[in-house]
Amino acid sequence: MLTSKNKRLEKALQLLERLATESKGGTPIIVEGRKDVAALHKLGVTGDMILAKTSRRSFLDVVNEGKNRGKPEIIILMDFDRRGREGTKRLTQNFERMRIKTNLLFWNELRGLVGRNVKDIEGLARYIETLKNKK
Repeated sequence: MLTSKNKRLEKALQLLERLATESKGGTPIIVEGRKDVAALHKLGVTGDMILAKTSRRSFLDVVNEGKNRGKPEIIILMDFDRRGREGTKRLTQNFERMRIKTNLLFWNELRGLVGRNVKDIEGLARYIETLKNKK
């Protein structure tokens, strides 16, 4: 019988596998910074990543970079804290004005799985590792 932690681990790993597939298919992912990219790479998610919080870039710069990718959809994977939630909302609104679909499925599902245990994407790799070790 699977424990609650094992179920969460299994769901998280399946979700990350789907995220990796989307990313390999060319869908850009917006994350906050380089450490988030490193954590996703450690979890097997590679591909086109747009950094939202580097070199004091504005949200408009990030939105324009996403628009310039020429893809019909962008995955937003900001942190789970208050600032990350606010950033997700602002980015979503800006992309919707440009008629670019924002995919929040991964962000919402991961946030639901990790609850208050993880506040940022950077901590996701550590959290998954911890769940694996507690099996």
